Amino acid sequence: MSQKAMNQKELSFYKRFFTLYIALVLQNVVTLSVNLADNVMLGAYSETSLAGVAAANQIQFVYQMLLAAFGEGMVILGSQYWGKQQTKPMKKIAAMMMQLGLAVMVVLFVLISLFPEQGIGLFTTDGPIIAEGAGYLRLIRFTYLFFAVTQLLLAVLRSMQIVKIALYLSAMTFFVNCGINYMLIFGRFGMPEMGTAGAAVGTLTARILETAVLIIYIAKTEKNLCLRVRDFFQFDRLLWKDYIKVTLPILVTNGLWGVNTALQTAILGHMTAAAIAANSAASNLFLLVKSTAVGAASAAGVMIGKAIGGGDMEQVKQYARRLQKLFLGIGICSGIALFFLRVPVLGLYDLRPETKAMANTFLMILSAVDVGMSYQMPTNTGIIRGGGDAMFVVKMDLISIWLIVLPLSFFMAFVVKASPAVVVWCLNADQFFKCVPAFLRCRSWKWIRKLTRE
Repeated sequence: MSQKAMNQKELSFYKRFFTLYIALVLQNVVTLSVNLADNVMLGAYSETSLAGVAAANQIQFVYQMLLAAFGEGMVILGSQYWGKQQTKPMKKIAAMMMQLGLAVMVVLFVLISLFPEQGIGLFTTDGPIIAEGAGYLRLIRFTYLFFAVTQLLLAVLRSMQIVKIALYLSAMTFFVNCGINYMLIFGRFGMPEMGTAGAAVGTLTARILETAVLIIYIAKTEKNLCLRVRDFFQFDRLLWKDYIKVTLPILVTNGLWGVNTALQTAILGHMTAAAIAANSAASNLFLLVKSTAVGAASAAGVMIGKAIGGGDMEQVKQYARRLQKLFLGIGICSGIALFFLRVPVLGLYDLRPETKAMANTFLMILSAVDVGMSYQMPTNTGIIRGGGDAMFVVKMDLISIWLIVLPLSFFMAFVVKASPAVVVWCLNADQFFKCVPAFLRCRSWKWIRKLTRE
C-alpha cells in the first residue's frame, strides 16, 4: 500500500473516531449537566435537600449501570452484525434487550414504592436527609420506565453509529429540566415552592418528552432496521444465548461498579455530615469531566466491533494501538481541565465553608485520578470488552474493587478513622493500578473474538 493511501486510511480513522467521540462526549456532558444544575439549585435551596437527592440518585445510578450493561451488550454484538451488514439479527437482539430492561424496571419500581425510606437509609442515618430523599424517590420512580426505553433505544442506534440524536435529546432534556426546576424548586413565576419535589417533577417531565421525541424520530427517519412496536415481541433462542453470554459479564461489572459507587457514598455519608454533600458536589463535576473517557470508550467499542465484524484483524490491531495513545492524551487534558474548573464551579454552590473546602480537596484528588481512569477504562471497556472479551474486565474488577479498594476504604474510614480525603484516595486507587493489566492484555491480542453467527 502506498504512503498516500496509508495516510488517507489513518485520516479516515481519526475522522470516524472524533465524529463518534465528540457527539458521545457532548451527549454525556449535557446529560450530566442536568444533574449538576439540579445540584447547584438544590444546594442553593438547602444543603439537606442536596444531600437527600444525592442519596436517592445513588439508586438511580445503580439502575443506570444495569441498563447500560444491557445496552453495551447490544452495541458489542450489534456492531459486529452491522459490520457484516446483517440487520435481522440486530432487531431480534434489540427486542430481547428491551424485554430484559423493562423487567428490571418493574422490579425496581415495586421495591422503591414499598421501601422508599429504607432505600435512602442505606446511604445515611440522618433523619431529615432520609425524609427529603424518600419524598424525592416517590416521584422520581415514575421516570424509570421512560429512562429505560430511551437509553435502550439509543443503544440500538449507537450500534449502527447513529449518535447525534442522543446529543439533541440530551440538550432538549437539559433546558426543559432546568427551566421547570428553577420554577418549582424556588417557586418562581407564580409557581409553588416545592423544593426537592419540584426537582423530581422537572426530571419526570423532561424524561417523558425525551422518550416521545426519540420514538417519533425512529418511526419517521430510521430506515435500516425499520423498528416497530411488534418487533419488540420477538425471541430467538440462539441469539438470546449469544446476547446473554456477552451481556452477563458486563452486567456483573456494571452492577459491581454501581454498588461500589453507592458504597462509596455510604462510607462517606457515615463519616461526617458534611462528607455526603461535599462528595455530591465534587462527584458531579468529576462525572462531567469523566464524560471524555466514557465517550472515548463508547466510540472505541463501536469501531472495534465493526472492524471485527468486517473480518480485518490487522486493522483491529492498528485501531487498538492508535486508540490507546488517544486515551492517554485525553486523560492528561481532562485531568488538567478538572483541576482548573473546580474553583469556579464550587463557587456556584451555597455550601458551608467546611463542606466547600472538603469538596475542593476531593476534586484535587480526582484530577489526578482522572488521568489513570481515562486510559484504563476506555482500554478495558472500549477495546478489550468491545472486542468480545468481557470476562477479563469482570475478573479485574472483582479483584480490584472487592478484594482491594472496598476493604482498604472500610479499614481506613472506620478502623484507622482517617480523614475523608484519605478515604477518597483509597476509594479511587484502582484507577491507577488497573492501567498495567489493561495495557498488557490489550497488547496480547487475545481479546479479539468474532461473536456473530453466519
